[in-house]
Amino acid sequence: MFIDSLIKLWEDSGFVALTWQSILMIIVACVLIYLAIVKKFEPLLLLPIAFGVLLANLPLTGLMSEPASSTEAGGLLYYLYLGVKKGIYPSLIFLGIGAMTDFGPLIARPSSMLIGAGAQFGIAVAFIIAIAMGFTPEEAASIGIIGGADGPTAIYLTTRLAPHLLASIAIAAYSYMALIPLIQPPLMKLLTTKKERMIHMEQLRKVSKLEKICFPVAVSILCILLLPSVAPLIGMLMLGNLFKESGVVERLSETAQNALINIVTIFLGLTVGATAVGSEFLKPQTLEIIVLGLIAFMFSTVGGLLIGKFMCWITKGKVNPLIGSAGVSAVPMAARVSQVEGQKASPGNYLLMFAMGPNVAGVIGSAIAAGILLSLFG
Repeated sequence: MFIDSLIKLWEDSGFVALTWQSILMIIVACVLIYLAIVKKFEPLLLLPIAFGVLLANLPLTGLMSEPASSTEAGGLLYYLYLGVKKGIYPSLIFLGIGAMTDFGPLIARPSSMLIGAGAQFGIAVAFIIAIAMGFTPEEAASIGIIGGADGPTAIYLTTRLAPHLLASIAIAAYSYMALIPLIQPPLMKLLTTKKERMIHMEQLRKVSKLEKICFPVAVSILCILLLPSVAPLIGMLMLGNLFKESGVVERLSETAQNALINIVTIFLGLTVGATAVGSEFLKPQTLEIIVLGLIAFMFSTVGGLLIGKFMCWITKGKVNPLIGSAGVSAVPMAARVSQVEGQKASPGNYLLMFAMGPNVAGVIGSAIAAGILLSLFG
Protein backbone atom coordinates (compact mmCIF):
# COMPACT_ATOMS: atom_id res chain seq x y z
CA MET A 1 0.00 0.00 0.00
CA PHE A 2 2.79 2.41 0.92
CA ILE A 3 4.64 1.67 -2.31
CA ASP A 4 1.43 2.14 -4.32
CA SER A 5 0.89 5.52 -2.67
CA LEU A 6 4.42 6.59 -3.58
CA ILE A 7 3.91 5.44 -7.16
CA LYS A 8 0.63 7.35 -7.42
CA LEU A 9 2.23 10.45 -5.89
CA TRP A 10 5.01 10.25 -8.48
CA GLU A 11 2.58 9.72 -11.36
CA ASP A 12 0.53 12.74 -10.29
CA SER A 13 3.59 14.97 -9.93
CA GLY A 14 4.78 17.48 -12.48
CA PHE A 15 8.07 15.62 -12.96
CA VAL A 16 6.31 12.99 -15.07
CA ALA A 17 4.77 15.65 -17.32
CA LEU A 18 8.00 17.56 -17.97
CA THR A 19 8.86 17.95 -21.66
CA TRP A 20 12.02 19.23 -23.30
CA GLN A 21 10.17 22.48 -24.08
CA SER A 22 9.18 23.06 -20.46
CA ILE A 23 12.68 22.23 -19.23
CA LEU A 24 14.23 24.65 -21.71
CA MET A 25 11.77 27.40 -20.76
CA ILE A 26 12.51 26.85 -17.06
CA ILE A 27 16.19 27.41 -17.89
CA VAL A 28 15.27 30.55 -19.88
CA ALA A 29 13.25 31.80 -16.89
CA CYS A 30 16.21 31.27 -14.57
CA VAL A 31 18.48 33.19 -16.98
CA LEU A 32 16.00 36.08 -17.06
CA ILE A 33 15.82 36.07 -13.25
CA TYR A 34 19.63 36.23 -13.19
CA LEU A 35 19.66 39.18 -15.63
CA ALA A 36 17.02 41.01 -13.59
CA ILE A 37 18.69 40.53 -10.20
CA VAL A 38 22.41 40.44 -10.96
CA LYS A 39 22.64 42.57 -14.11
CA LYS A 40 19.66 44.79 -13.17
CA PHE A 41 18.19 44.65 -16.67
CA GLU A 42 14.83 46.46 -16.24
CA PRO A 43 14.25 44.44 -13.00
CA LEU A 44 10.88 45.96 -12.11
CA LEU A 45 9.31 44.21 -15.06
CA LEU A 46 11.80 41.56 -16.07
CA LEU A 47 11.69 39.85 -12.67
CA PRO A 48 7.88 39.30 -12.58
CA ILE A 49 7.94 38.38 -16.30
CA ALA A 50 10.67 35.83 -15.67
CA PHE A 51 8.81 34.30 -12.74
CA GLY A 52 5.65 34.17 -14.84
CA VAL A 53 7.59 32.22 -17.47
CA LEU A 54 8.78 29.85 -14.73
CA LEU A 55 5.28 29.26 -13.32
CA ALA A 56 3.71 28.77 -16.76
CA ASN A 57 6.16 26.01 -17.64
CA LEU A 58 5.81 23.97 -14.45
CA PRO A 59 3.38 21.22 -15.62
CA LEU A 60 -0.06 20.43 -14.20
CA THR A 61 -0.40 23.64 -12.17
CA GLY A 62 -3.40 24.92 -14.14
CA LEU A 63 -2.48 28.50 -13.28
CA MET A 64 -3.50 29.77 -16.73
CA SER A 65 -6.38 27.32 -17.24
CA GLU A 66 -9.72 28.67 -18.37
CA PRO A 67 -12.75 27.56 -16.34
CA ALA A 68 -14.20 24.39 -17.89
CA SER A 69 -17.73 25.59 -17.11
CA SER A 70 -19.55 28.45 -15.43
CA THR A 71 -19.54 26.53 -12.15
CA GLU A 72 -15.81 25.74 -12.09
CA ALA A 73 -12.97 28.07 -11.27
CA GLY A 74 -10.09 28.81 -13.61
CA GLY A 75 -6.45 29.28 -12.69
CA LEU A 76 -5.25 32.25 -10.64
CA LEU A 77 -3.16 33.72 -13.45
CA TYR A 78 -6.00 33.24 -15.93
CA TYR A 79 -8.09 35.76 -13.99
CA LEU A 80 -5.18 38.15 -13.47
CA TYR A 81 -4.43 37.94 -17.20
CA LEU A 82 -7.85 39.40 -18.00
CA GLY A 83 -6.38 42.78 -17.03
CA VAL A 84 -3.90 42.40 -19.89
CA LYS A 85 -6.43 40.94 -22.31
CA LYS A 86 -8.94 43.75 -21.70
CA GLY A 87 -6.30 46.49 -21.88
CA ILE A 88 -6.69 47.49 -18.23
CA TYR A 89 -3.09 47.08 -17.00
CA PRO A 90 -1.33 49.01 -19.82
CA SER A 91 -3.74 51.91 -19.36
CA LEU A 92 -3.19 51.98 -15.58
CA ILE A 93 0.59 51.86 -16.16
CA PHE A 94 0.16 54.96 -18.33
CA LEU A 95 -1.75 56.63 -15.49
CA GLY A 96 1.28 56.12 -13.25
CA ILE A 97 3.73 57.23 -15.95
CA GLY A 98 1.73 60.40 -16.47
CA ALA A 99 1.81 61.16 -12.75
CA MET A 100 5.61 60.76 -12.75
CA THR A 101 6.30 62.71 -15.96
CA ASP A 102 7.24 66.37 -16.29
CA PHE A 103 6.11 67.63 -19.71
CA GLY A 104 7.80 70.97 -19.03
CA PRO A 105 10.82 70.35 -21.33
CA LEU A 106 8.45 69.40 -24.17
CA ILE A 107 6.26 72.48 -23.60
CA ALA A 108 9.35 74.71 -23.44
CA ARG A 109 10.64 73.30 -26.74
CA PRO A 110 7.67 72.06 -28.83
CA SER A 111 10.01 71.15 -31.68
CA SER A 112 10.88 68.09 -29.57
CA MET A 113 7.67 66.57 -30.96
CA LEU A 114 9.43 66.28 -34.33
CA ILE A 115 12.09 64.10 -32.74
CA GLY A 116 9.46 62.05 -30.95
CA ALA A 117 7.73 61.51 -34.30
CA GLY A 118 10.97 60.70 -36.12
CA ALA A 119 11.85 58.11 -33.49
CA GLN A 120 8.82 56.05 -34.59
CA PHE A 121 10.63 55.36 -37.90
CA GLY A 122 11.62 51.88 -36.75
CA ILE A 123 7.95 50.90 -36.43
CA ALA A 124 7.43 51.44 -40.17
CA VAL A 125 10.69 49.70 -41.11
CA ALA A 126 9.96 46.61 -39.02
CA PHE A 127 6.36 46.52 -40.28
CA ILE A 128 7.50 46.46 -43.93
CA ILE A 129 10.14 43.78 -43.29
CA ALA A 130 7.69 41.65 -41.29
CA ILE A 131 5.15 41.79 -44.14
CA ALA A 132 7.90 40.74 -46.57
CA MET A 133 8.72 37.79 -44.29
CA GLY A 134 5.14 36.53 -44.43
CA PHE A 135 3.63 37.89 -41.23
CA THR A 136 0.03 39.11 -41.43
CA PRO A 137 -0.56 42.90 -41.25
CA GLU A 138 -1.87 42.50 -37.69
CA GLU A 139 1.23 40.54 -36.64
CA ALA A 140 3.56 42.95 -38.46
CA ALA A 141 1.96 45.94 -36.72
CA SER A 142 2.39 44.27 -33.31
CA ILE A 143 6.03 43.48 -34.06
CA GLY A 144 6.74 46.95 -35.41
CA ILE A 145 5.48 48.70 -32.27
CA ILE A 146 8.52 47.28 -30.43
CA GLY A 147 10.37 50.14 -32.13
CA GLY A 148 8.45 52.60 -29.99
CA ALA A 149 10.36 51.26 -26.96
CA ASP A 150 7.21 51.42 -24.85
CA GLY A 151 6.29 48.14 -23.18
CA PRO A 152 2.70 48.97 -22.13
CA THR A 153 1.90 50.29 -25.63
CA ALA A 154 3.35 47.15 -27.24
CA ILE A 155 1.26 44.96 -24.92
CA TYR A 156 -1.88 47.04 -25.48
CA LEU A 157 -1.62 46.82 -29.28
CA THR A 158 -0.59 43.15 -29.39
CA THR A 159 -3.48 41.96 -27.21
CA ARG A 160 -5.83 43.49 -29.78
CA LEU A 161 -4.13 42.54 -33.03
CA ALA A 162 -2.01 39.43 -32.39
CA PRO A 163 -2.49 38.05 -28.85
CA HIS A 164 -0.73 34.79 -29.78
CA LEU A 165 2.52 36.77 -30.14
CA LEU A 166 2.20 38.58 -26.81
CA ALA A 167 4.94 36.73 -24.90
CA SER A 168 7.55 37.10 -27.66
CA ILE A 169 6.79 40.77 -28.28
CA ALA A 170 6.61 41.74 -24.59
CA ILE A 171 9.88 40.01 -23.71
CA ALA A 172 11.61 41.52 -26.77
CA ALA A 173 10.28 45.03 -26.01
CA TYR A 174 11.38 45.04 -22.37
CA SER A 175 14.71 43.37 -23.15
CA TYR A 176 15.66 46.06 -25.66
CA MET A 177 14.50 48.81 -23.31
CA ALA A 178 16.86 47.37 -20.69
CA LEU A 179 19.69 47.22 -23.26
CA ILE A 180 19.40 50.87 -24.34
CA PRO A 181 22.80 51.77 -22.78
CA LEU A 182 24.38 49.09 -25.00
CA ILE A 183 22.38 49.52 -28.23
CA GLN A 184 22.18 53.29 -28.63
CA PRO A 185 25.74 54.65 -28.02
CA PRO A 186 27.34 52.98 -31.09
CA LEU A 187 24.58 54.40 -33.31
CA MET A 188 24.95 57.83 -31.70
CA LYS A 189 28.68 57.88 -32.39
CA LEU A 190 28.19 56.57 -35.92
CA LEU A 191 25.68 59.24 -36.94
CA THR A 192 27.12 62.30 -35.16
CA THR A 193 30.48 64.05 -35.24
CA LYS A 194 32.44 64.87 -32.11
CA LYS A 195 31.86 68.56 -32.81
CA GLU A 196 28.10 67.96 -32.83
CA ARG A 197 28.26 65.91 -29.62
CA MET A 198 30.10 68.76 -27.88
CA ILE A 199 27.33 71.30 -28.55
CA HIS A 200 26.09 73.01 -25.37
CA MET A 201 22.42 73.94 -25.59
CA GLU A 202 20.84 77.12 -24.26
CA GLN A 203 18.79 77.03 -21.07
CA LEU A 204 15.12 76.11 -21.54
CA ARG A 205 12.56 78.83 -20.81
CA LYS A 206 10.55 78.61 -17.61
CA VAL A 207 7.18 76.93 -18.15
CA SER A 208 4.25 78.35 -16.17
CA LYS A 209 1.92 76.25 -14.05
CA LEU A 210 -1.00 77.28 -16.26
CA GLU A 211 0.77 75.84 -19.32
CA LYS A 212 1.45 72.58 -17.50
CA ILE A 213 -2.20 72.26 -16.47
CA CYS A 214 -3.56 73.11 -19.91
CA PHE A 215 -1.19 70.74 -21.73
CA PRO A 216 -2.72 67.38 -20.68
CA VAL A 217 -6.22 68.69 -21.34
CA ALA A 218 -5.31 69.99 -24.81
CA VAL A 219 -3.40 66.85 -25.79
CA SER A 220 -6.28 64.64 -24.65
CA ILE A 221 -8.80 66.58 -26.73
CA LEU A 222 -6.68 66.74 -29.88
CA CYS A 223 -5.28 63.20 -29.85
CA ILE A 224 -8.48 61.41 -28.85
CA LEU A 225 -10.59 63.32 -31.37
CA LEU A 226 -8.05 62.40 -34.05
CA LEU A 227 -7.63 58.77 -32.94
CA PRO A 228 -10.46 57.57 -30.67
CA SER A 229 -8.83 54.12 -30.44
CA VAL A 230 -5.93 55.57 -28.45
CA ALA A 231 -8.22 57.05 -25.77
CA PRO A 232 -7.34 54.49 -23.03
CA LEU A 233 -3.59 55.17 -23.28
CA ILE A 234 -3.53 58.92 -23.95
CA GLY A 235 -6.47 59.53 -21.59
CA MET A 236 -4.83 57.78 -18.65
CA LEU A 237 -1.40 59.28 -19.39
CA MET A 238 -2.79 62.79 -19.38
CA LEU A 239 -5.05 62.20 -16.37
CA GLY A 240 -2.01 61.08 -14.37
CA ASN A 241 -0.12 64.19 -15.47
CA LEU A 242 -3.06 66.41 -14.55
CA PHE A 243 -3.04 64.84 -11.07
CA LYS A 244 0.61 65.82 -10.78
CA GLU A 245 0.43 69.34 -12.17
CA SER A 246 -2.87 70.47 -10.65
CA GLY A 247 -1.41 70.49 -7.15
CA VAL A 248 -4.79 69.80 -5.55
CA VAL A 249 -4.83 65.98 -5.49
CA GLU A 250 -1.47 65.07 -3.98
CA ARG A 251 -2.84 61.81 -2.54
CA LEU A 252 -4.13 60.66 -5.92
CA SER A 253 -0.87 61.63 -7.61
CA GLU A 254 1.18 59.83 -4.97
CA THR A 255 -0.97 56.70 -5.27
CA ALA A 256 -0.71 56.66 -9.06
CA GLN A 257 3.08 57.15 -8.93
CA ASN A 258 3.73 54.46 -6.32
CA ALA A 259 1.17 51.99 -4.96
CA LEU A 260 -1.02 51.68 -8.06
CA ILE A 261 1.73 51.43 -10.67
CA ASN A 262 3.68 48.96 -8.51
CA ILE A 263 0.68 46.64 -8.04
CA VAL A 264 -0.23 46.76 -11.73
CA THR A 265 3.40 46.17 -12.74
CA ILE A 266 3.43 42.93 -10.72
CA PHE A 267 0.21 41.65 -12.31
CA LEU A 268 1.22 42.77 -15.81
CA GLY A 269 4.69 41.23 -15.74
CA LEU A 270 3.61 38.00 -14.09
CA THR A 271 0.73 37.29 -16.47
CA VAL A 272 2.58 38.35 -19.64
CA GLY A 273 5.40 35.99 -18.67
CA ALA A 274 2.85 33.24 -18.04
CA THR A 275 1.84 33.34 -21.72
CA ALA A 276 5.32 32.08 -22.69
CA VAL A 277 4.48 28.39 -22.63
CA GLY A 278 7.26 26.31 -24.19
CA SER A 279 5.12 24.54 -26.77
CA GLU A 280 4.05 27.90 -28.22
CA PHE A 281 7.08 30.07 -27.47
CA LEU A 282 9.83 27.79 -28.79
CA LYS A 283 9.24 28.31 -32.49
CA PRO A 284 11.40 29.85 -35.26
CA GLN A 285 8.85 32.67 -35.35
CA THR A 286 9.94 33.80 -31.88
CA LEU A 287 13.54 34.28 -33.05
CA GLU A 288 12.28 36.21 -36.07
CA ILE A 289 10.29 38.52 -33.78
CA ILE A 290 13.30 39.13 -31.54
CA VAL A 291 15.47 40.03 -34.56
CA LEU A 292 12.74 42.26 -36.04
CA GLY A 293 12.33 43.95 -32.67
CA LEU A 294 16.03 44.81 -32.61
CA ILE A 295 15.78 46.20 -36.15
CA ALA A 296 12.76 48.29 -35.13
CA PHE A 297 14.54 49.64 -32.08
CA MET A 298 17.73 50.50 -33.98
CA PHE A 299 15.89 52.28 -36.78
CA SER A 300 13.81 54.24 -34.27
CA THR A 301 17.05 55.44 -32.69
CA VAL A 302 18.42 56.29 -36.14
CA GLY A 303 15.23 58.19 -37.05
CA GLY A 304 15.45 60.29 -33.90
CA LEU A 305 19.14 61.03 -34.44
CA LEU A 306 18.58 62.09 -38.06
CA ILE A 307 15.84 64.51 -36.99
CA GLY A 308 18.23 65.75 -34.30
CA LYS A 309 20.92 66.37 -36.94
CA PHE A 310 18.41 68.18 -39.13
CA MET A 311 17.43 70.43 -36.21
CA CYS A 312 21.13 71.03 -35.50
CA TRP A 313 21.61 72.15 -39.11
CA ILE A 314 18.49 74.31 -39.29
CA THR A 315 19.34 76.10 -36.02
CA LYS A 316 22.98 76.55 -37.07
CA GLY A 317 24.40 74.39 -34.31
CA LYS A 318 22.11 75.28 -31.41
CA VAL A 319 20.66 71.76 -31.00
CA ASN A 320 22.85 68.84 -29.96
CA PRO A 321 21.74 65.90 -32.18
CA LEU A 322 22.42 63.46 -29.32
CA ILE A 323 19.03 64.36 -27.87
CA GLY A 324 17.49 62.74 -30.96
CA SER A 325 18.16 59.24 -29.65
CA ALA A 326 15.98 60.08 -26.65
CA GLY A 327 12.97 60.23 -28.97
CA VAL A 328 12.28 56.59 -28.21
CA SER A 329 9.88 56.47 -25.30
CA ALA A 330 11.96 54.58 -22.75
CA VAL A 331 11.64 57.24 -20.04
CA PRO A 332 14.03 58.33 -18.58
CA MET A 333 16.71 55.83 -19.58
CA ALA A 334 17.08 57.08 -23.18
CA ALA A 335 17.46 60.67 -21.94
CA ARG A 336 20.16 59.53 -19.52
CA VAL A 337 22.08 57.88 -22.36
CA SER A 338 22.04 61.20 -24.26
CA GLN A 339 23.38 62.91 -21.13
CA VAL A 340 26.16 60.33 -20.69
CA GLU A 341 27.30 60.53 -24.31
CA GLY A 342 27.20 64.33 -24.22
CA GLN A 343 29.42 64.40 -21.14
CA LYS A 344 31.85 61.98 -22.73
CA ALA A 345 32.34 64.48 -25.55
CA SER A 346 32.42 67.51 -23.23
CA PRO A 347 32.46 66.96 -19.42
CA GLY A 348 30.44 70.12 -18.71
CA ASN A 349 27.71 69.29 -21.19
CA TYR A 350 24.34 68.77 -19.47
CA LEU A 351 21.76 67.44 -21.92
CA LEU A 352 19.36 65.61 -19.60
CA MET A 353 16.61 68.24 -19.43
CA PHE A 354 16.88 68.92 -23.17
CA ALA A 355 16.67 65.18 -23.90
CA MET A 356 13.59 64.79 -21.68
CA GLY A 357 11.55 66.80 -24.19
CA PRO A 358 11.99 64.28 -27.04
CA ASN A 359 11.80 61.45 -24.49
CA VAL A 360 8.29 62.31 -23.26
CA ALA A 361 7.31 63.23 -26.83
CA GLY A 362 8.23 59.65 -27.71
CA VAL A 363 5.70 58.35 -25.16
CA ILE A 364 2.95 60.33 -26.86
CA GLY A 365 4.31 59.41 -30.30
CA SER A 366 4.33 55.67 -29.64
CA ALA A 367 0.77 55.81 -28.31
CA ILE A 368 -0.36 57.71 -31.42
CA ALA A 369 1.46 55.20 -33.65
CA ALA A 370 -0.37 52.38 -31.85
CA GLY A 371 -3.67 54.20 -32.39
CA ILE A 372 -2.97 54.54 -36.12
CA LEU A 373 -2.10 50.84 -36.43
CA LEU A 374 -5.17 49.88 -34.44
CA SER A 375 -7.39 52.02 -36.66
CA LEU A 376 -5.88 50.49 -39.82
CA PHE A 377 -5.79 46.83 -38.79
CA GLY A 378 -8.00 46.50 -35.72
